[in-house]
Amino acid sequence: MTDVRIVSEVINKLGEAPQWHPRDGCLYWVDAFAPCILRLEPESGDVQSFEMPADIGSFVFASDGSLVGGMRNGFHHICLSPLEVSPIANPLGPDPRLMLNDGKCDRAGRYWCASVHSDFTGRQAEIFRLDPDLNVQCMDGGFIIGNGIAFSPDDRLMYFADSRDETVWVYDFDIKTGIVSNRRRFFSTREIEGRVDGATCDTEGNYWCALVHGSAIACISPQGRMVERIPVPAKHPTMVAFGGDNLDQLYVTSASSLLSDEERDDWPDAGKLFRIDGLGAQGMPEPEFDRNFSAAKEQRP
Repeated sequence: MTDVRIVSEVINKLGEAPQWHPRDGCLYWVDAFAPCILRLEPESGDVQSFEMPADIGSFVFASDGSLVGGMRNGFHHICLSPLEVSPIANPLGPDPRLMLNDGKCDRAGRYWCASVHSDFTGRQAEIFRLDPDLNVQCMDGGFIIGNGIAFSPDDRLMYFADSRDETVWVYDFDIKTGIVSNRRRFFSTREIEGRVDGATCDTEGNYWCALVHGSAIACISPQGRMVERIPVPAKHPTMVAFGGDNLDQLYVTSASSLLSDEERDDWPDAGKLFRIDGLGAQGMPEPEFDRNFSAAKEQRP
């Protein structure tokens, strides 16, 4: 049986981007609009918070242990100790309501990150790929809000959700070249409660996703069928990530800022971090961005 429990009492405005870091056995995530990066030590329950200079949608770990974040003003290199944030590149258009949102590394060490327009105006969202040489390419566009990036265990597929379009797309993915092609519909939320937000794949190729507005986590089979739906005590779960020593625990971030005033009494745990045990599924280690920033810095003249 599955067990859903609160593992952090910190109430996030918009919790996002949970990621298990095996080097220190801790769970990291962001509060996008605080904005900050948070770190949970599971044994003690202690949470550290690192303030960010701009709204942050996601991050990945680099090979030297530092981070790369997708923020309102582009990609940034982030060191947590001592805290230092420096710009890498900004592929976004001039509209200040555009920001980088959901993101993941592929297993070749490239950071894929989607954008969103804060007002959900038009189809301005795009998918960007930040390569280890720090060049950025736009890989696709014409979306409302980019979410749900995940890669299949065999590295042949990339999933991507346009939450407002009620659609999860799947691409053919070439791990050697980093090219995506043949986009087609994988799953639709038009007939269910909630929309797909953040997601990850397990070792069997199932797509686990947060159903924002739907107070649940869903498991979608590789054939595009929902095979499991697990309620959580937050109306707006936002993203999921496998963690723990065996990567068999599912961490779930959530949002409090999406609630109306009338809903707040009904959802007292909104914005907290949850963990689901007993799923019978196992995740894969999240790849790191393939760049040693410390070494690159030392090599500069």
